[in-house]
Amino acid sequence: MRVELTPQAFAPAEALHDFQARHQGAGALVSFTGFCRGVCADGAVSWLDLEHYPGFTEREITRIAESIANKHALLDLLVVHRVGRVRPGEAIVLVAALSIHRAASFAAIESLMDYLKTDAPFWKREMRPGGAVWIEPTEQDYLRRAAHEERGS
Repeated sequence: MRVELTPQAFAPAEALHDFQARHQGAGALVSFTGFCRGVCADGAVSWLDLEHYPGFTEREITRIAESIANKHALLDLLVVHRVGRVRPGEAIVLVAALSIHRAASFAAIESLMDYLKTDAPFWKREMRPGGAVWIEPTEQDYLRRAAHEERGS
């Protein structure tokens, strides 16, 4: 398993290629890449700042990722997440799961993304036309996370 927080832009396709190449016996690779949007309800987004506690954030994400990997019997799990300033169009997060069967990888990625969206120790601030705005998880984000917990996925 690899959990990486990086202030540098990264190429999701390259990271996926390297990740998959280590596991020729996998039957499924499921991934999700999230990008910084260039627009919001208030107009154009200039940038997104992602703040974190170095060391602590990595440990927390690793702890949850290990739990998810074990629950779904994954062969491997990858998390690459930006920190610092992210420009519109740049990747913010890449998560990928390798497993024998696709259902395990799909469930793991959905569960991991819902955790990253609601509970990972990041603080997001978006620069909009009217100034900087702190971004919080939405009610829908919490409902999705709760639904995973209820069905045990």
